Amino acid sequence: MRSEEPSPLLLAIDVGNTNIVMGVFRGDEVLADWRIATGSHTMPDEYAVLLSNLLGHHQLTLAGVDDAIIASVVPKVTANLREMLEKYTNIDALVVGPSIETGVRIGIDNPKEVGADRVVNALAAYRLYGGPAVVIDLGTATTFDAVSASGEYLGGAIAPGILTSVEALSRYTARLPRVDMERPPHAIGKDTFTAMQSGIILGHAAMVEGMVRRIAAELEGEPRVIATGGLCGVIAAEVPLIQVADKNLTLKGLRMMYDLNRP
Repeated sequence: MRSEEPSPLLLAIDVGNTNIVMGVFRGDEVLADWRIATGSHTMPDEYAVLLSNLLGHHQLTLAGVDDAIIASVVPKVTANLREMLEKYTNIDALVVGPSIETGVRIGIDNPKEVGADRVVNALAAYRLYGGPAVVIDLGTATTFDAVSASGEYLGGAIAPGILTSVEALSRYTARLPRVDMERPPHAIGKDTFTAMQSGIILGHAAMVEGMVRRIAAELEGEPRVIATGGLCGVIAAEVPLIQVADKNLTLKGLRMMYDLNRP
């Protein structure tokens, strides 16, 4: 009896202003995922070397990738990644944008203003966890996205992200040190280090909790609250309103969006 051929290998890439998150899917399974620094000057050949090395640690190859989908807020990086994929894999990557089927109805004044990652998050949150929903993405910015009970993207809010705040403190205050992204032992810091941890971690958690309550009050029904992004676990531990911490939510949404557009 002939064994079934394995599902195609899909590379999903989410390009943010600070980090690029990449994941490889076999069907719905995430085989591997990585988070690297966004570099607008990184050339296509350099991306090929980097990705080949990352794939190699999982006994995968760049040549073995069958297709790719990209969501990006950095056009230069998008162009370099597309060039890399075309050169090394002969893949014309699907790019999230107005010309593709997103599976999400956009209920704001100018749909073109919505970042690709936010639309992808709305799709994944609704399909995986239902609606209404509030999605918190903890990246360069901390974004809040509201999804209706029918899956419509309603809008949201944008605040400075945790690492953005840390960078600003370090840059503009000469005597304040950099701190680890760990929970302080108490809200009242006993030294500069723990005082900064309190303000950064617990302060950001308080902001997140307050914003979730305000957004939830404007939604019909009790929303599911989902956090994603590299620091979602840290903040979810401090905000009881967060019901799900899914760091790969955006990658999962890209997988879903790929299925809507390619057989």
